[in-house]
Amino acid sequence: MAVTTPLKVWSEVEGRLLRLRLNRPKANLIDAGMIAALDQALMEHVDKAELGAVVLDAEGPHFSFGASVEEHLPGQCAAMLVGLHRLVLRMVESPVPLLVAVRGQCLGGGLELALAGHLMFVAPDANLGQPEMKLGVFAPAASCLLPELVGPQRAFDLLVSGRSITGAQAAAMGIAHEAVADPEHAALAYFEEHLKPKSASSLRYAVKAARLDYVARVKDKIRAVERLYLDELMATHDAVAGLEAFIAKRSAQWQHR
Repeated sequence: MAVTTPLKVWSEVEGRLLRLRLNRPKANLIDAGMIAALDQALMEHVDKAELGAVVLDAEGPHFSFGASVEEHLPGQCAAMLVGLHRLVLRMVESPVPLLVAVRGQCLGGGLELALAGHLMFVAPDANLGQPEMKLGVFAPAASCLLPELVGPQRAFDLLVSGRSITGAQAAAMGIAHEAVADPEHAALAYFEEHLKPKSASSLRYAVKAARLDYVARVKDKIRAVERLYLDELMATHDAVAGLEAFIAKRSAQWQHR
């Protein structure tokens, strides 16, 4: 049986556009292999002088069901989280616009990746959420990214409740740039109209200027949140019990400790 690569990578428009496509349908789990492939692709391409944008989308009907829950267990959690946060910061700090096209399910670590892009184009009926609290843990990267996009009140609700919203709601809240029937087409059209005609060099300075304070805040907070997750949360009974219960497909029994 052929093994599919976790990520499709190719260039278009004479190197002006980098295309990245999650390639493990239908779940497109954000596991160690996917994280490494995305990180490597961005590291190899984003500093090319002619590059004007990156479009990230997914094979199949869903963007991503989220991270690998097994990799959140104590033995693997530290390596997974460090790798994911390195990727999130690489996306947040991307010197070129990173456009994300989302349809279907976009949950947990999948939504954290989508939030790390510059602009999100989303299908109106897509399902977006950070359900980590239902498993007894929290979403570290989203805890840094969501408040920047929607403010503390709305971010708190989504992070603590674990509830999901539609793509249309995400656009109305400011999480997504646009809710549209064909998000991939919309992202490509945005590139054609607004980014392709621009100087790639000047565009990099505009991106840096627009996001300078934002990048600094996210970098500072994600370090603190990562330590909170690894050193404190994962030392509790309920965090580990919740993850184990999810993997075993049973209800967690909280001991509140």
